[in-house]
Amino acid sequence: MKVLFIGGTGNISTPSSHLALSKEMDLFLLNRGNSKVEIEGASTIIGDINKPEELTELKKHSWDVVVNWIAFTPEDIERDLELFRGKTKQYIFISSASCYQTPLRYPIITESTPVCNNLWDYSSQKIQCEERLLKAYREEGFPMTIVRPSHTYGTVTPLAIGGFNKYNVIDRILKGKEIIVHGDGTSLWVVTHADDFAKGFVGLLGLTTAIGHAFHITSDEVLSWNMIYKITAEALGKEANIVHIASDFICKVEPSFTGSLLADKAESVIFDNTKIKTFVPGFKATIPYSEGIKRTLNWLQEKPERQWIDPDTEAKIENVLRAYKSLTA
Repeated sequence: MKVLFIGGTGNISTPSSHLALSKEMDLFLLNRGNSKVEIEGASTIIGDINKPEELTELKKHSWDVVVNWIAFTPEDIERDLELFRGKTKQYIFISSASCYQTPLRYPIITESTPVCNNLWDYSSQKIQCEERLLKAYREEGFPMTIVRPSHTYGTVTPLAIGGFNKYNVIDRILKGKEIIVHGDGTSLWVVTHADDFAKGFVGLLGLTTAIGHAFHITSDEVLSWNMIYKITAEALGKEANIVHIASDFICKVEPSFTGSLLADKAESVIFDNTKIKTFVPGFKATIPYSEGIKRTLNWLQEKPERQWIDPDTEAKIENVLRAYKSLTA
């Protein structure tokens, strides 16, 4: 099977690249050649997807599957439709579980849960991408599949404020500093290791019955935010010095947190993975957070340059803490 990954060396996509190669897929990666991640066994096409006029090598090929890991806007989709009409048997768009109805009317999410999130431009744009692809599927038979990852980690930490690709919250835990947990920390959340995500995702590659469908792929482990931070601290051999602050207050003091917090992480979510398990029999997430976060922390601590402490984020955390203490004094 001849597969093109646009991207393929990121937090989520790297394990999928490795798994696809282990299944003897003929994998090509389209990127600008700037990534420090090497995917041994994959063929690389050097180019910028945003400059299609320069992609002469890409245009020589036809594909069984094209996956765009880095499409975010409807304009990206229009470009891909032009590039891959008649050139691929399946096109997979990486959307986001943050597209689901916000706030939720029912806490258990299936693929039939409405997509509607006007609180975060990122989610709104992803929804517009999905709608354009559905239109192309209905009107011209474009062979699209939509995948909605949720909070997936591997080389990033799945922590709400000062986490992801930043080392701020880990550094604060290590130093015994106060860390912010939104709300009272009892809302429920699902985090998924990228190696587990890959098992479900690679099973969709070339799957004819998946065309026209949308899937989310997550762990079945449900944790409170308090537990997520507690487990993270335990993996560091520390105790989390948690300060609970209401999400509304956090975002009032620092509006830049609004998208990722109020539009995504402020309420409980539970995912029903029946659909992906039906289409990819045997799929099961097997890496509990207590094990997965240790893998992530070990990877981050291998090289100092991976431990990026963002001074702007640090200042925002301190600003929220000061404002909260001033209010409650």
